[in-house]
Amino acid sequence: MVTTAQAVKPWLSSRSFVESFSTNVRRFPDSPALVWRGEPVSYRELHDRALRARAELSGADIGAAPIGVRCSKSPDSIALVLACLMDQRSFLLPATTLPEHTLQELFRRAGCARVVTVPGSSGRYSWVATPGADGIRRGRVAADRVRSFSPDPEAVTFMLTTSGSTGLPKIVPLSEGAVDRFTDWAGGQFELGAGRAVLNFSPLSFDLCLLDIWATLKHGGCVVLVEPARATSGKYLRDLLTSHEVELVQAVPLFYQLLTQAHRDNAGGFASVRHVIVTGDSIAPQCLAQLPGLFPHARLYNLYGCTETNDSLLHEIDPTEAPTGALPLGSPLPGVWTLLVNEDGTIRNGPGTGELYVSTPFQTSCYLDLPYHESRFVAHPDGADALRYFRTGDLVHRHENGSLTLEGRTDFQVKVRGVRTNIEDVERVLGTHPDIAEVAVVAVPDLVAGHFLHAEIRRVPGSALTSLSLRQFCADQLPQTAIPSTFHITDDPLPRTSTGKVDRHLTARLRSRESRKES
Repeated sequence: MVTTAQAVKPWLSSRSFVESFSTNVRRFPDSPALVWRGEPVSYRELHDRALRARAELSGADIGAAPIGVRCSKSPDSIALVLACLMDQRSFLLPATTLPEHTLQELFRRAGCARVVTVPGSSGRYSWVATPGADGIRRGRVAADRVRSFSPDPEAVTFMLTTSGSTGLPKIVPLSEGAVDRFTDWAGGQFELGAGRAVLNFSPLSFDLCLLDIWATLKHGGCVVLVEPARATSGKYLRDLLTSHEVELVQAVPLFYQLLTQAHRDNAGGFASVRHVIVTGDSIAPQCLAQLPGLFPHARLYNLYGCTETNDSLLHEIDPTEAPTGALPLGSPLPGVWTLLVNEDGTIRNGPGTGELYVSTPFQTSCYLDLPYHESRFVAHPDGADALRYFRTGDLVHRHENGSLTLEGRTDFQVKVRGVRTNIEDVERVLGTHPDIAEVAVVAVPDLVAGHFLHAEIRRVPGSALTSLSLRQFCADQLPQTAIPSTFHITDDPLPRTSTGKVDRHLTARLRSRESRKES
């Protein structure tokens, strides 16, 4: 019987992040750790900033309590996270774009004694008490803890949040050991090391940063930071890749769409890039087909994971094969175990569709703030091992050849006129239309039909897309009940969550509001 300890054993990290980062500071203090707004920040300078932030933490009279980090991406916000890691202090790192009331509730649930911000470009931290946190135990930090660092694999450091696309974001605590095991794997898999430039597109709060920021800094590389305010400028992204000879890119499909559009009239590709990782969402076939030409010397990957488990499956894309259908999810990373489970709770061993259960050496053990972990973090259905599995909520199909592809979400199954329909299936069909740049399909409650489907469409610039042509396109490929009842075609980007995914909840609310006006 496989136990959790045995599953983790292959990835026991020999060195913690803090130890590795400190070694990098000693070995090459003047090498760039970050590039920000075109200017390098050396390992020595980043370390000095982290020490100043740590001194502020020590003087803030919060003892060992967690803190909330409310900072947009910048060298000073990264230095603040480094200071927390040096102190082995838990810190909540939510998306700054969340509504104010949501942020305050998350800070309260995490027990944050203070919320820290870096206002503007001053580089000075501001400390604000968290409402409702008066009952937090705040014992003084032990003197030896302040003076030196002693690795503790079980200590919680990062507290990330889920996207909130299905309600209030859930808090995901990650142990120091989980982060170290993941950053070790990423460093070896993608050849991270001294002098290698890695692009960071994602917000600081996104779990993708565990690879492109924290794994890079652990292994001595240079993180080229995308400014949040310019993240939707394809020309800016193109110039960053070219100017800094980036070797690794990891991003959601939106990034690659922006880049291909901006690079459309330029000859050649980005010759310095060696690894290209697509993650976070499905990528349109027409965009995927352009990646081999855009990155002629790169290995292309589809990387699957979620905030709770971190990355779990990896598939290397063959650039010579024309993309058809969904990308395979790939094979489990070392130490990762997966199951496909039927709706009745039995394990599916052969071809077919089931919910994906995952157990990784990098995962959290539970949600911090809500009781959902009782139904999401579970034992093996048959008791065949002693691992703790996470129910991803993803419906995955196993093909005859054993490959896995993502079919949709268990929570995106709705009934339309009594027929069970997966709205992501509808999105995938619409996503193959050459005149569609983005699509979101939402289920709108209806007294007669149970639900009707509404499709929000951003068209390709210059196209003559109409609702009538879309309805005919769907009729040729979808059952009648899966054809959206209404379409809204726009030239504007669709609303997105803090993690870059299409915000279906906001889209649904907007459509419901329009429906009420129409009635």
